[in-house]
Amino acid sequence: MQIFITILVGLLLLNTTAALITVFRKPRSISSVLAWIMTLLFLPGIGFIIYLFCGRGINGQKVFNLTAHDREKITKIKKMVDADNLKSDGKLDINLLTDARVLNKYFRNMDSSPLSKRNSLKIYTDGKEKFEALFEDIRQAEETVHVEYYSFFNDRIGNQFLNLLGEKVKEGVSVHLVYDPWGSPGANKKFFADFVALGGKVAPFITSKNMISKTRLNYHLHRKMVIIDGKIGWTGGFNVGDQYLGESKKFGYWRDTHIRLVGSSVFSLQEIFIMDWNASVQHESDKMDYLEHYFQIAEDSQLDDLALQVVSDGPDSEEEILKSGFIKMILSAEKSVWIQTPYLIPDDSMINALLIAVRSGIDVRIMIPCMPDHPFIYRATQYYANYLHKRGIKIYMYQNGFLHAKTMIIDNEICMVGTTNQDIRSYALNFEVSTFIYDTEVAWKLTQIFESDMNVSLLLTDEIIQNQSHWLRFKQNFSRLLSPIL
Repeated sequence: MQIFITILVGLLLLNTTAALITVFRKPRSISSVLAWIMTLLFLPGIGFIIYLFCGRGINGQKVFNLTAHDREKITKIKKMVDADNLKSDGKLDINLLTDARVLNKYFRNMDSSPLSKRNSLKIYTDGKEKFEALFEDIRQAEETVHVEYYSFFNDRIGNQFLNLLGEKVKEGVSVHLVYDPWGSPGANKKFFADFVALGGKVAPFITSKNMISKTRLNYHLHRKMVIIDGKIGWTGGFNVGDQYLGESKKFGYWRDTHIRLVGSSVFSLQEIFIMDWNASVQHESDKMDYLEHYFQIAEDSQLDDLALQVVSDGPDSEEEILKSGFIKMILSAEKSVWIQTPYLIPDDSMINALLIAVRSGIDVRIMIPCMPDHPFIYRATQYYANYLHKRGIKIYMYQNGFLHAKTMIIDNEICMVGTTNQDIRSYALNFEVSTFIYDTEVAWKLTQIFESDMNVSLLLTDEIIQNQSHWLRFKQNFSRLLSPIL
């Protein structure tokens, strides 16, 4: 018996030592360190398997290996955007509000994201309308269609989408598709076989490669983009699947936000796509060059004087660029901060920004779903919703189905539509893209949409929180402890 106890203590000490060495061997946030230590200590053996696939990180790997030729072409593309900006009012810069100018400079310095001044934009909040309009744009494609989605399901709309792409290939259009295998159940080689046989090009994102030597299960391609003929760009929250059309019994109506862009801002989406494609393909011969016909300016009649920036971010970057941009937006607010997000798991820096805003008399409102699509994540969302409500932030729970929109509106002047959730995963673990729009008219449209959603939302109250069961509160607190690695 004594020998058994000695062996058990020895194994526990070994597990503890290994857990500490494993977690502290690379820089991490304190919350992430604590979450991983809990996982490794309380799940001996199993915890290390989880860490192997979900915790090792990018480890300094260069995901996007840009050559000197690539950098030269990208610089040329940005000069094309600047040249097109001159057609607006003869100036490279724009008469932005002070805070917008600072935000613009930050993104340009950190992500080399150019300010694009001549664009048209249309907002879509309904999946059926979005896909109907997107499919019509694809039908009109003459040269190229580039598609990138986190989720591309093997279901009715997924097959309809893929068949349409196949028809375009038969017409002589060049079609490339990147997807995240972890977010795309059923999207395997068999699913894409007929499309590839026709001449379509498909690549699973790089984080699914080399699963034995470079396990990166915890890192996802969360972007959603379509670029057509280098002129039209689509991005936002909708993935490809029947549930995004509101045809899921579990979720009901699917409320999301997507935008259609026309103008030089599409160049940024195209650049991101080419980088993602080149990082994901196996052979050098399959890589794409930054060809001129991938970057085309639409006719002047199709463009408005709308200024915006398309910004990308991912775990390959040492800086959390998008999160820092959100914090800058929040701290610049003078009147209001309105946010929609399906997952509300902010880190300490984002929480501090939100609390500074509300304690400065800013009207801070956050809208979340009323139901889970991921149990642990939703319980953590509920925890932070309760926490922020108690500190003066208005929390609205959308009741008309599932809310998946990722938007932010500041003072009805600056706004954001993108793929980025307000959670630690989007800040640090996912490859994301978001569009920052410096236009009061678009901001006002998003404000009206938010107000319409408020009419079918329930405002969180002290009474609702008090009526939550002890078991529910336990699940919320437990999920919150794991939130840095969810």
